[in-house]
Amino acid sequence: MIDTNVLIAALRSSSGASYQILMAADRGDFQMALSVPLLAEYDDVSSRPDMGITIPASAVDAIIRRIAQVAHKQEIYYLWRPLLPDPKDDMVLEVAIASGATHLVTFNRKDFRLAARFGITVLLPSDFIRLLP
Repeated sequence: MIDTNVLIAALRSSSGASYQILMAADRGDFQMALSVPLLAEYDDVSSRPDMGITIPASAVDAIIRRIAQVAHKQEIYYLWRPLLPDPKDDMVLEVAIASGATHLVTFNRKDFRLAARFGITVLLPSDFIRLLP
């Protein structure tokens, strides 16, 4: 499970762990989970001019389309809201819970402390990349 901030970091730089995680998902090294609302958030946040993304919008769109192709499409039947301090984080956690994800990758680990209740380990991108083959 990939939080939006990890996607944004990958779109800003091809030299970090976040970018490596997207490439690993594309190769099938792990299965990303995605819901329609999370995909919409990826699209919305990545199109904001203040995000520091310097690649062309068409490239960003192509990357998000590719994520939609390779990710596990997860329907959400039960909402756990409100659970976390940020309602948008609740949406990410709901996808992780519904998909049976074992890991949630984010730069905001403290905001996802309650994920452990659901058996989900919250990791920084640099920690998650070390778990991949």
